Amino acid sequence: MASDEQFNAAPPDPHLWKISSVAILGSFLSQMDATVVNVSLSSLALELHTTLSNIQWVTSGYLLALALALPLSGWIVDRAGTKAVYLWTFAAFTLTSALCGLAWSANSLIGFRVLQGISGGLLAPLAQLIMVRAAGQRMARVFGFAAMPILLAPLLGPVIAGALLRFASWRWLFLINLPFGVLAIGLAALFLPHDGHEKRPRRLDLFGLVLLCPGVALFLYGSERTTDPFGLTAIALSLLLLSVFFWWATKKKDGAIIDLRLFNDGTFSAAVIALFLAQGVSFASQLLVPAYLARAGGLSPSDVGLLLGSQGLGMICTYPLVGSLVERFGNRNVLLGGAVTALAGIVPFIYLASHGLAISLAAGALFVRGMGLSCIGIPSISAAYASVKREDLPMATTTLNLIMRMGGPTLTTICATFLGWRLAAQAAAPVSSAYGDAFALLCGFQLVLIVAGYRLPRGAGQASVRSGLPVSGTETKVD
Repeated sequence: MASDEQFNAAPPDPHLWKISSVAILGSFLSQMDATVVNVSLSSLALELHTTLSNIQWVTSGYLLALALALPLSGWIVDRAGTKAVYLWTFAAFTLTSALCGLAWSANSLIGFRVLQGISGGLLAPLAQLIMVRAAGQRMARVFGFAAMPILLAPLLGPVIAGALLRFASWRWLFLINLPFGVLAIGLAALFLPHDGHEKRPRRLDLFGLVLLCPGVALFLYGSERTTDPFGLTAIALSLLLLSVFFWWATKKKDGAIIDLRLFNDGTFSAAVIALFLAQGVSFASQLLVPAYLARAGGLSPSDVGLLLGSQGLGMICTYPLVGSLVERFGNRNVLLGGAVTALAGIVPFIYLASHGLAISLAAGALFVRGMGLSCIGIPSISAAYASVKREDLPMATTTLNLIMRMGGPTLTTICATFLGWRLAAQAAAPVSSAYGDAFALLCGFQLVLIVAGYRLPRGAGQASVRSGLPVSGTETKVD
């Protein structure tokens, strides 16, 4: 088997980049469609003769359907194979996009969006699994290549929608997916490797599915509505369902929809905790920082948006380098460097909350934070995948995507609740002091992330040999 030095010196396999490009296209469209209708909700409500609260389900229904479909992805792949599922899922996504564009009422549009969300919920983990199987020890480099378009997808959704609505009907928000869908299906059929030999048909854990799917969906729904009694009820019910699921999955072992024995591996557990916290601190800061800048700093929404752009700039500067850094320094060192850098980017906000907003310091801190955040996710995902056996990759993919999806709402809810409590408790004190306390709590979560990162292995490639992944893309059979 080739050494790491020989491998890193080898030229990239062109088949690997073809496979990765096909996978990225699916994930990109799925992520972009989560935000593409946000700017058109008011227009949709008027044209379809309904209320804004009702038409909001065009977005909410899609996102909840994503969560409902996600736990099924590992079982479906084990049963039918990655290529077949990806082709059928992309075909379903393209068809439901057409149905959304042809919708005749608000209820029909919401129904078609839910169907589109189910197929979209399968596309993202399938894309990840395809890249992992093809990449082998180049996993971190491939994920670095894939991260930028997937990261930009939710940001581009509203931009593309705004441009389309200037010249065309709202229906083109969905019909525009058709040519990309047809292209992606053709490329997938041509480039994706046959993986029928890796199928492991197993019985569907229906009871576990009934517990897990609504548990995740209710949690995500309730976490966005913590001020609403119904939202709190949804969170309480979700925690009950998820608790029963953990008991059931422990009892069922490998027969469960999610095999909890994956967490017996210390590296996988540490990587999952790191991913959960990374998503959490990222989402929580997206709540706290803009709120602080607007309410305590007195900035206008447009000024807040411009200032937050410095964090995005920092991420853009670092993301293309993360794969190379992991191959050179290892998962643990890159993650720890990113986590410490991200912490250094949030600490100044504690100072700003007590001494007053300084635009230059805030912009610099956000830039540094963006650089740090971009170096956390890829090492965590690479370490997690490298720690499991090849036949367990579909199950690991489902698990990682569930954890990532729940990390953001969990820490955001905690930080928002804490901030609300501090604002109420310090009614006579300056508003900025409550934000300082919230930023300190966020720093605490960052420190826990650093501790979790210490449990990752140093190297980038040794564990992937253990899991049976190919050393390079040349070992993957391609049509």
